[in-house]
Amino acid sequence: MQRTLLPKPWRNWAGNVRCQPSHCAYPATLEEVQSELMRCTEEAERLRVVGGGHAHTPLSFSDENHMSLAHFTGIESVDKPRRRAWVRAGTRLGRLGQSLAQRGLALDVHGDYTQQTLGGALAGGLINSANGLSSLASLVTGFRVVLPNGTAHTVTQDNGDNFDAGRLSLGVMGVITHIELQCRTPYRLVTRRENARFDSVIDRLERLRRGHRHLTLYWHPAAGDVLLLSRNLTRAPVTRFPGRRLAQDFIANNLVGPAWDRTTQRAPGLTPLAHRINRLVGRDRPWVTESHEAFGRIRWVRHVESEYAIPVNAAPEALRQIDHLIRVLDLPARLPITVRFASADTAWLSPAYQQEVALIGLRAPPDTQHADYFAALWEVLDRHGGRPHWAKLHDKSAHELRQLYPRFDDFVALRQKVDPCGVLLNRYLANLLGVGYE
Repeated sequence: MQRTLLPKPWRNWAGNVRCQPSHCAYPATLEEVQSELMRCTEEAERLRVVGGGHAHTPLSFSDENHMSLAHFTGIESVDKPRRRAWVRAGTRLGRLGQSLAQRGLALDVHGDYTQQTLGGALAGGLINSANGLSSLASLVTGFRVVLPNGTAHTVTQDNGDNFDAGRLSLGVMGVITHIELQCRTPYRLVTRRENARFDSVIDRLERLRRGHRHLTLYWHPAAGDVLLLSRNLTRAPVTRFPGRRLAQDFIANNLVGPAWDRTTQRAPGLTPLAHRINRLVGRDRPWVTESHEAFGRIRWVRHVESEYAIPVNAAPEALRQIDHLIRVLDLPARLPITVRFASADTAWLSPAYQQEVALIGLRAPPDTQHADYFAALWEVLDRHGGRPHWAKLHDKSAHELRQLYPRFDDFVALRQKVDPCGVLLNRYLANLLGVGYE
């Protein structure tokens, strides 16, 4: 097994989390995963698994040991009659969509970043914006996990609590090596972008939500504009030369948008003009792609992000309150606020656990003073019972999380059983879960 010294600090994608682990292990087999976990347990060391580094919180922080599953990738087996696939946890989401398509399969839930790993996205609670769909964990029908004592176990829906706790576990219930996903036949999506005024969108938010399979809102409070990005099932042929659309998307996300962000940081008075230009750039004809090509973006420009899930029927009032607060306090909302939707889920730590939710996302450039901006809007979301996305910034304590997640204490108790020595904890996670850390 490759196990290397790290000459420079590890950093996450956004650049707001940095650490200096002594080693990083790159297992290529299940036995090597077991061996590294047993070594850490026997030597009383801690270990965190790293994926694509897209978490904005210190989930992967470690000053002792990292493990990367970058050499443990690919589809291991496919059950065509049941449309299920066993996938190794280090597989990147972009590659997974392509590999499934080659086998006549597709997923209902996709990520926004092609470089996220399947295991990392699952551990952090990836949620798709979709009508009738929820988190990536909702597609899981089984997983294989290695516990800190080195034993490997297969967990399925028949395992009840272990299944519902383990398929969204923050990486503290063992190292998940394989995931069985419920797939479907391939399908196509037509993507549309349209612009509307904020008040108009809020007045018909429920109709919009129910009228689209996938809907994400990009709200620019300074201009009062909303870009509606929708994706719906279609039998139309794939658009010829989709590269032009992809190039436009890449330019808008990585060149035009960031240039305006830097400009408005220096001259906030130009923010409304920037959003009006973005509104013009956002106009485009609908285009059709295979489902796995409709999602997943390449982003060069870094940002930090927070996202809270609130009951879906509370979304209109919460968004109006946020709009009012931004105007009254003159808060620097220079990056768009996103609004997504998800159906109820049964994974214990899912923000959509047992309720339909709207996910309100806040973004800011990492080199700006965003703490006050986030904190002010968190107060609004708290009033509506907001549950934080685990991989995005929040200020919740274990006491507060206990009130928000009905099975929180059950999760903490089960974690104690599978990892009594805290091999898979770091200080951030110990504080988050309200457990000891020495």
